[in-house]
Amino acid sequence: MAAALESAWQVLIANFTEFQLATVFTFLIHETVFFLSGLPSLLFERFGLFAKYKIQKKSNTSAYQNRCVLRLILYHVCVNLPVMIVSYPAFKFMGLRSSLPLPHWYGIGFLPSPFTQPTYATPFGLTSEYAHPAEILFLGFATVVGPALTGPHLFTVWLWMVLRVLETVEAHSGYHFPWSPSNFLPLYGGSDFHDYHHRVLYTKSGNYASTFVYMDWLFGTDKDYRKVKAIEEKEGKKNM
Repeated sequence: MAAALESAWQVLIANFTEFQLATVFTFLIHETVFFLSGLPSLLFERFGLFAKYKIQKKSNTSAYQNRCVLRLILYHVCVNLPVMIVSYPAFKFMGLRSSLPLPHWYGIGFLPSPFTQPTYATPFGLTSEYAHPAEILFLGFATVVGPALTGPHLFTVWLWMVLRVLETVEAHSGYHFPWSPSNFLPLYGGSDFHDYHHRVLYTKSGNYASTFVYMDWLFGTDKDYRKVKAIEEKEGKKNM
């Protein structure tokens, strides 16, 4: 596996400059992973699939979904891509490299960036990156500043980006399945936890984390959510 990865990487660095890989390729990888992972929940909601696993019973209209997708494409092309291009010298200054050998698994570290301000009360996967351009810049910075400070290998940046995209899309999917990560990973919030943040968007707030819930527990911003869950569980037992 490692040999195959290094061979593939050799092809990349032999045919493209580091600037092209760090900007255009990073953008294309992000777009591919983001839209492919976010599309299922959009289709589930649009066609009423897996309704029993949907966290909120209300749904977005097709027009609402389409508007979200179009704005996302606009923001990504007009904000994300230029920022990647402009920030390349800073990453390079902090030690970004793309040469072989690839980093060993224990040399890859991750720092979560769990806080965001939602704009959709009923989220679906692609709404995870739907925000004002200024917020996109802030959240993008918060996501990459950890890896950037370590002087990472570009492969590490790509892997980190892919994991973060998959995590945030899952947290905003609007569905909680039996195989959802929060059912297996301790302290992981995921969709079931973070959806509450969107559900009460225009009345109150809480459950800021989309990844790990310990900060919400520490600052007490999950109290209302815990009360709601306790009531739901109690009602569920009565109906059994």
